[in-house]
This record gives sequence, C-alpha cells and structure tokens, in this order.
Amino acid sequence: MSKRRRNTQSAADAAPKRQKVRDIFVHRPFEGLADEPEWVALRELVPAASAPLRLAPDLVEKYGERSVTLATVLPMAWPAMTRPDGRVFIGLQRHIQSGDVSRDLAAALLSALDTTPGSTVSVPALPGPGPRLQDVLADGPLEITMHDGFEFWLEEGAADDPSVKASLERANASVYPTVRLAAAPAAYWCRVPEKSHVRWVLPDNEDAALNALARLSAAGELKLGEETKFAGMFRAHGLLTPVWDLPVEPAAAEWESPLADFAKRYAEALADDTLDGAARRAKQGLLGRQLTLR
Repeated sequence: MSKRRRNTQSAADAAPKRQKVRDIFVHRPFEGLADEPEWVALRELVPAASAPLRLAPDLVEKYGERSVTLATVLPMAWPAMTRPDGRVFIGLQRHIQSGDVSRDLAAALLSALDTTPGSTVSVPALPGPGPRLQDVLADGPLEITMHDGFEFWLEEGAADDPSVKASLERANASVYPTVRLAAAPAAYWCRVPEKSHVRWVLPDNEDAALNALARLSAAGELKLGEETKFAGMFRAHGLLTPVWDLPVEPAAAEWESPLADFAKRYAEALADDTLDGAARRAKQGLLGRQLTLR
C-alpha cells in the first residue's frame, strides 16, 4: 500500500462516522387524533386555513401557556416560525418530510418552542425517533378558520413593506375559493377554472370505506345530483377522499343538502357487510380510478 493511500485510510479511520437515521413510513400519521380527517384535509385540500393548538400538560409545565397556531402553509413553506411576542406557527404543507408526518410536525413544534421568539426556527428534515403530535398536543376537535389569503401570517404593519406586500400578493394569487361544508366533517367545496369540486375525507377504515362506495356505485348512487360526476377518489395518509365534479355555479351553500343526502346513503352502505357481484365489479372500477397522494 502506498504512503498516500495509508495516510488517506488513517484519516478516514480517525474521522467520526456520520450517524445514519433510518426513516420509517407511517400509513396513517394522524390516527388517534380526534379530528384525523380534518388534519388530512388541511394537509392536502385546503389552501389557506388556521386552527389554534393546545400543548400537552407536560409541555405547558416546561414552556408555559404558549400560543400555538396550526397553518395550512407558512411563508416559503417553512415548517415553523415564531413571533417576537412568543407566538408559534406550525406549517402543515411543507417541502421536506419524512415517512411520519406526525413526527415531523411534533419536531417542528418542539424546535419552535426551543427557539428564541422572533428568531428563525431550525427544523431537522429527518428528525428520527421521538415524540409525535399525539404526544405533544392536548387533543381535541380543531377550531378551523378559513382564510381568503395569507394575511394571517403577518405581524401588524408588515404588509406596508413593498417586498412583503409583493410576496403576499403572489401567495394570495395561488388561492382558489374554498369553503368548509357543514354537511359532513372534513368536506370542502372549491372552485377552480371551469368547474367546481366537492371533496370529502372519509373517517373510516380504508377497506370499509371502499366497500361502501362500491355498494353505492353498483346502485347508481354515487352522484351528488344532476350535472354532477363522481370523478374518483384518492388516498391520503391512509384515508379515502371521494371527489365530485360540479358545475362552476351554484356556490358552495347549494351543495350542503346533496352532500348531507349522500352522507346518509354512505352511512347505510357502510353498515352493510355484504358485497355482491355487482358491488365487487364496481369496486374494481373504483380501484382503477384511485390515486395515492401520501
């Protein structure tokens, strides 16, 4: 072995080895939270919304009664940010995540709590084992506020800055009209160019939900009404989300009653434990139109 190679090998032996963090995949990261479907909806469907979060008792003991706000997305898709007054914001929609979204969000929250108020929050891209949302929050229903834009990001007077104003205008331009429907939890109407949609994150086990939809499909009861189309469904974080194409008009309120009627039909189909030949064929058709987002 040459002297140069021996020296290189010695340097490699002396250098500390980088610890490898093994990623994992959690099929239903929000399972166990009271509003699991709403967490999925805010993560995947809703452009601009927020909800207050409450810290678990042990974190309150350590950090005090800190104000924590869950946001669909933060500036530059940051995972977290802090205000000079100590308020903490956690972003659901972010560029980098591991195979356990719940762990990612908990790591972002803990990093923000440990950050000096007003400073940039440093969050690991792959946090490794540790507390999850289910461990760090005092769980309960989400009190969701829908927003037309992202002004809720800003501190008072910040929008007077021309660069901030321009950034905010660009972000707001990407927001399409979205309304949270009262007919079913985690159901949202939205309007995009040339059509509207209703999307509903179902709370049930994926197999049971799929079988219920198959029964409705076989019976010709998947539509929300005339001039509507069952566009298909996607799987996100272990839950199914059926999607309906609607006319651009009418607005969201007109679809409350049709969705409520469908929710009743779905509940009845969910309670049925049989799957006849027509339903099995319908199930295969539904599977062919299913996408996976996470």
